[in-house]
Amino acid sequence: MYRLVATGLSAPLSAEKLAVYTGLSGDTSPLGSAIGDLAGAARSSDLASLDDAYHALFIGIGRGELLPFGSYYLAGFLHEKPLARLRQAMRELAIMRDPAVREPEDHIASVLEMMAGLIDGQFGDGRSGQPAELQTQKGFFDAHVVSWAPHFFRDLSRTTASPFYAAIGRVGDVFLAIEKEAFDYV
Repeated sequence: MYRLVATGLSAPLSAEKLAVYTGLSGDTSPLGSAIGDLAGAARSSDLASLDDAYHALFIGIGRGELLPFGSYYLAGFLHEKPLARLRQAMRELAIMRDPAVREPEDHIASVLEMMAGLIDGQFGDGRSGQPAELQTQKGFFDAHVVSWAPHFFRDLSRTTASPFYAAIGRVGDVFLAIEKEAFDYV
């Protein structure tokens, strides 16, 4: 789920990535319903309109409608202390910045990818291919995901710029609420 959401927020979608979203199906649960809505929005979208919406929402002329960065949501400005804390956590977990990515590391897509890597063993606890310890996952989630991402996803879910991106916002919001509840048991 982390990668599914991150893919839609990391860059304008390609035809192959859009096809992944159109192939989704949901159920009657809150998350299943949000996923079903996302699939429907994907099927009703075309690449050109999604590209325009991505740029309007996240890039814009000067700045987009939303700033998908932890520092902005936590401190009100880009490149602030939340980014420094994330970079420290990345060093501790042996997560290297991808030199091809131009945005700061606290971009929502990057943070979600890091969380996915802790879960699948790509990052953390010696990168053994095994999931990072649950306490490690919870610590990262608490400090760098749930501390701000639900606010971003709620903002995104309210956008009128694109039904697709609003649906991604709803999926992210519902999913992180489930994750928060699950991590509360750790």
